[in-house]
Parts: sequence; C-alpha cells; structure tokens
Amino acid sequence: MYLNLTTLIYYIIYIQVVSGKGLVGKETFLSKHLPQLPTLGARQDAFSIFFEYDANFGIPGAFYIRNYTQAEFFLVSVTLDDIPNRGSVQFVCNSWIYNFKSYKNDRIFFTNDTYLPNQTPAPLNHYREEELQNLRGDGTGERKEWDRIYDYDIYNDLGNPDGGDNLVRPVLGGSSDYPYPRRVRSGRKPTRKDPKSEKPGVIYVPRDENFGHLKSSDFLMYGIKSLSQDVLPLFQAVIFDLNFTPNEFDSFDEVRGLFEGGIKLPTDILSKISPLPALKEILRTDGEQVLKFPPPQVIRVSKSAWMTDEEFGREMVAGVNPCVIQLLQEFPPKSTLNATVYGDQTSTITKEHLESNLGELTVEAALDGKRLFILNYHDAFMPYLERINLNAKAYATRTILFLKDDGTLKPIAIELSLPHPNGVQYGSESKVFLPADEGAESIIWLLAKAHVIVNDSCYHQLMSHWLNTHAVVEPFIIATNRHLSVLHPINKLLYPHFRDTININGLARQALINAGGIIEQTFLPGPNSIEISSAVYKNWVFTDQALPADLIKRGLAVEDPSSPHGLRLAIEDYPYAVDGLEIWDAIKAWVEDYVSLYYTTDDAVQKDTEIQTWWKEAVEKGHGDLKDKPWWPKMQSVQDLVQSCSIIIWTASALHAAVNFGQYPYGGYILNRPTISRRFIPEKGTPEYDEMVKSPEKAYLRTITPKYQTLVDLSVIEILSRHASDEVYLGERDSKFWTSDSRAIQAFQKFGSKLTEIEGKITKRNNEPSLRNRTGPVQLPYTLLLRSSEEGLTFRGIPNSISI
Repeated sequence: MYLNLTTLIYYIIYIQVVSGKGLVGKETFLSKHLPQLPTLGARQDAFSIFFEYDANFGIPGAFYIRNYTQAEFFLVSVTLDDIPNRGSVQFVCNSWIYNFKSYKNDRIFFTNDTYLPNQTPAPLNHYREEELQNLRGDGTGERKEWDRIYDYDIYNDLGNPDGGDNLVRPVLGGSSDYPYPRRVRSGRKPTRKDPKSEKPGVIYVPRDENFGHLKSSDFLMYGIKSLSQDVLPLFQAVIFDLNFTPNEFDSFDEVRGLFEGGIKLPTDILSKISPLPALKEILRTDGEQVLKFPPPQVIRVSKSAWMTDEEFGREMVAGVNPCVIQLLQEFPPKSTLNATVYGDQTSTITKEHLESNLGELTVEAALDGKRLFILNYHDAFMPYLERINLNAKAYATRTILFLKDDGTLKPIAIELSLPHPNGVQYGSESKVFLPADEGAESIIWLLAKAHVIVNDSCYHQLMSHWLNTHAVVEPFIIATNRHLSVLHPINKLLYPHFRDTININGLARQALINAGGIIEQTFLPGPNSIEISSAVYKNWVFTDQALPADLIKRGLAVEDPSSPHGLRLAIEDYPYAVDGLEIWDAIKAWVEDYVSLYYTTDDAVQKDTEIQTWWKEAVEKGHGDLKDKPWWPKMQSVQDLVQSCSIIIWTASALHAAVNFGQYPYGGYILNRPTISRRFIPEKGTPEYDEMVKSPEKAYLRTITPKYQTLVDLSVIEILSRHASDEVYLGERDSKFWTSDSRAIQAFQKFGSKLTEIEGKITKRNNEPSLRNRTGPVQLPYTLLLRSSEEGLTFRGIPNSISI
C-alpha cells in the first residue's frame, strides 16, 4: 500500500533507564516520501522520519510503531542516521504491520545489535521479554490473519471426519501409537464427528511467515494451491473422458511425448488454465492446444540409460533419495518387526542367489570386504501392505547390491514380499529375482526394479523429504520464535534457515498431505501415507541427522582420523556423501566460529536462560512424543549448542536441497521413478505374462503410475524442484545489516568463501572420468550440493531454508 504521511506514529526507545525501563521518546510521523532512493527493492517505498533527540537520551535501542490505517503494509527496515557516538542505527524489520487495534501491545522493533540475556542493556530487558510474550500468546482462541503467535499443536487437521468415512485420518502426535513432531497451533473448532480433529479451513500461518505475493517463492507455493484447487479437477475431467485421451500410456514414446509434442487438451480446458498467473510458466501451452512439460534431465542425453542396472544402483548414492542405502552387515537380512505380530519376516535370499553374480567371491568374503549393500524397505511397508493392496498391487522390497571394482553398484538380487495369505501374523511370502539381460526374464527383472523404485519413491516423498526435513524442523522454528529474542545471537544464526518453512508446511497440510490430497492421489500408500511416516518417526534420532553420524549408522563410513573429514567411506565414489561432508564441515565450522564469539565457556551456555528454555521446550513440547529419549543433547556445553545448531542448519539447507531439487530431474520421467504399482509380477501361464512377452512396454506401463496420476505428479514435482528468483542461498543473507557485530560478519564471509571453494571441488570431481557415479549412464553430473543456482529447474542450489 502507499502510506499517507500521517498514518504511522513512531516512538523511539532509548537505552536510558526510566522507572526500570528504557526512555520512550516523543511520537513522530512519516514526513516525506523518497521515491528515488537507490537501494529500494521492487515494489518498495521509502519515507523519511525526523525525531527530536537530546544527547542525554542515550542510544536508540528499539522503536514502537502504530498503524492507524485499515490496510496492512510490510515494513522492511528503518535506519536512524546522525546518532552521536554511533552514526547510523539499523533496524531490520521484515514484518507486516496491521491496524493498531489488532494488537494488545504496540509493535516493537529492536536494533540489529546482539546481546545474550544477561548482557542486555538494562533499559531493554523489559521490552525484550514483552516481545517474546507477544509471540508466545496465551495458548487460547482461534488464530487470526494478523496474529504473530507461535504455539504448538498436533497434526489433527489432515482428515475431515465430517466429510465422510473415506476422509477420516488418525491424529498424529500426542500418543505412543502415532507419534509426530508438532506444528503451529491454529485453534480452529473441532469437527462434529471427532472432537479431537480440527475442522478444515484457512490454514493459520504466523503473519510474518507469510509474505503474500511479495516474493517469488510464495508465487511457486501458490502455484501448488492453484494446481490442487483449479487445474487437477480439469485434468481429471479430460482423462476420464476416454473419447479424448485414455488413462493409459501405450508406449514409452507416448510418455516422452509429454515433453516432445505435449498432450492434447480441449480448448475450453486451456482457456481455464491460462489465466492463472502462477501456472503460466509451469504449464506451458506454447499457444497451441497442447500441454507440454520440460524434458527431465535424466533423459536429455539418453532415452534408455535409465533402464540399466548401473543407473539403478547409481541413483541410490547420487539420486534424489541417496540417504537410505545401508551396508549389509548380516546375512540373510533379518526384520526388526515384532515377531508375535508379524511372524518370521527373515529374508529368503540365499547365498546361492547372490554368488551367481559375485564372480569368484563368496558371500562371506563379500561381507568381510564390505562389498554388499542393501536398500531395505521391507519393514517400512510390510505392516501396511494389506491395507495398501486394497487399491494397489505392491510388495515390500529388499534389494542387495554389490560394489564392483570400478566403484559402481550392481543390483544382484531383489526380494519382493507379500503378507502370508493366511494373515501377516504368519510371516510373509517372498520371491527372489535375479538380473537377466534377455528374454522374458529381463522384462521381469525390469518390473522387479520398478517395484523397488515405487517403494523408494514413496519412502522418499513421505520420510526423506516431508518427515525428515519439513516436519522435524517446524518445532525448532516455533521454539525459536517463542524463546529466543531477535537480539539473541542464536536467533540471528538460525533465522535465515527458517524462512517460509511454516508457510509451505501449512500449504502441504491443505493440499499435499491432507486426506484426498495430492500425495494420497499419486503415491502408493494412498490414505495410509502420513500414518506410515508416523511409524518411521518412532525411530527418528535427532543426533543421527548430522551427516557423519548418519553415514556411520548406515555402515557407509567408519571413523578414521587419516581420512578426509575424519571418515573413511565404504563407497568411495558416493557423490551425496562426498559433497555433503564438505558442506557439513563448512556449516559446523561456521557455527563454531560464530558461537565462540558469544560463549567462551560451558557455564555461559548453562546460564543463558533463553537458550535453556528454548531447548527444553523444543524437546519436551515440539518433539514431545520423543522427549524421554536419551540421545537428546543436554544443552550443557558449547559443543551441545554447536552440534544442535549445525544439525538444524544442515537439515533445513543441504539435506533438504539434496532430497528436493532432484525430484523433477529424476522423477519427471515417470518410467524412471514410478510412484504407484498396479500389477504384481506376472506368473507364467497367465494372460498378464503372455501380454508381457508380447508387449513389454505395455506391461511395464500397466504396472506403474497411470496417465492422470502422472500428470498430477509431474505438475507438482516440477513446482517443488524450482528455485525462486529471490532465493537466498547458503552463505548469503537477505540483508547486509543482519547484525552490527563486525566479527560475526567476518566469520560469515569466511563461510561464504569456503562454500565457493567447495563448488569448485564438486565441479572438478564431476569432470573426473574414473568417478563413474558422478554422472552415470544417463550422463547427469551430480550437482545438487552446489550451493548457488539460477532461477528455475536447475538441479543445483542449496537455499538457506525449506522454502518449497
């Protein structure tokens, strides 16, 4: 909005004690519009303000602002010049200001100075605590659009019991059966049929977490919402009009046609899509009666390399889900499922199965040499298969891989398991499939790999992506806003890594992970999707989210002081791990440098009241279902603080980038990463087997994701894989005035320089022919952990935060 000069009143709070609080100066108004200020960003206006000042007032430490108009505006920053003994004083605001009647207290903003609680100038102590209390609220009532209150709640708004039994979903969080991280509380009324569930409606997001349409990243988020509400119903109408386009692909060429010729749509459908501005770039029509998607990187060089065993194995260490593969440490693989409930779930893979593809090695020798690895989704899916297979035809999978002399991974056995026909309590029925190069067996092998990838795609989307980044970070955002003042050094450290996350998580609850939402429509588990992620959260460990700890836990690394980063990798050419360890070390070094500026002893951490309350609440409320786990850091030392902050930053930046921005480059070609399985492996003597032999492509296409779900999947992951034009990347800040501490600025510049150096190393590794996993048969260099990026679908870039 354009501000009238009398719409705002400012009051400066000076660092001079008056009745136990800082001196509040006289009110003043905006005095002049400055349209030509050279530092203005897009859609920004600048105004001058003049304050009466007396040298006895002291240094300005904060200001109050009051908006008398009925329209909100976004306050970016305030600069006070010509302050004696100080020069300029900066206030970084980035906040929406509503009419003053919307708030119990006037809005307050602090300078960009940094103070631990016990070092805060006495005149500011009252205001520091007052603002934190404003952000905490009182835990009651329904949140309003203008609220800035951060409080916790369980995931009780994914279902809609009043909409029918098919929309009932379990409440996640607050129970041992369905543990889950907490989300921001909205306080909506309960549903009529289930008082524990909230009614669907407008998703509350604390106002400063939602920038409206000021930012390009929000533009992409609203694209998802438009897609869900406006476009997908139109797609569905077209797909189910079988006279226009059937809901099946009949050949691989037809799938590639989505990128080459496009899919025909009726003119009236296109006319409804084209006016939606958020979708113009994402859904290109080129002025014709066709809808085209950009060609995914995985088929830009070769149309068929995705089918090779080498690429199948490579994507476990350099694909979009590179953090699940484990070293095989016992044979045969055993299950951790409760045998009294699920019977004997031990793998049926034998030594004979494996040794036919181990050359002269025995299984024992391959195990001793750390040459065998496993991608194991058996226990994650087996408890749910009976329910999943009411609407699908899926297996729980185990895949054994052999590390070849050239450093590549060769799949040598795939086990596909179903619950025992007499009930899962009797165990499982399994079949083992071996590699084949020709004839019907080669087609069956390709289908077996597809079933593995369906497990992998679903686990990636629900666990590696949603749970392990989006969901687990939100409680730390809530706790930070409630207990760490903007004056606190750890608030300044973590703030850029929280931008937009609550906003995108709220959107996900509204359109992606909700009952009947996009995830349930397009991924195998359907209505069981988020419930499965709750089961996985039972075994989530905060300290294992540090990349070195994760690699060690999965058997992919052992401690070795003589190796880079103090770890010796079991797979030397492991692009995610090699690049990730460099990023992890850079993050931790930056956090150590920064934290050491403010905490010189463990005692300083212990006596920091804000830090102690922040951590206690993040653990006991934010992750309350796991609060009694012994692995939580005690926050009694500088090392506890460094490690915890490093894990949070890594999770929100590099880990999320690694599992997010490759979604379309790899998964945009549905043949490479199918999300649904609709047929079991055909048995000899059945019509399905005969069809498979006669038309392998059609058999593959009838097994995996059909056309409508493919269009939905591609539309969504294209948005999710994009970078916004105003993205702020790791090692960058959106304001050069984020702190007044020159020591912190110098340490941050050192961090940025280190990340630039790492980019050069990654590029060099990608050009090394001996590192075959860096590019693979599809000739797609692993660039997901290059920290910088252009706008759009780039397959690179580490944003500071989970912003999409």
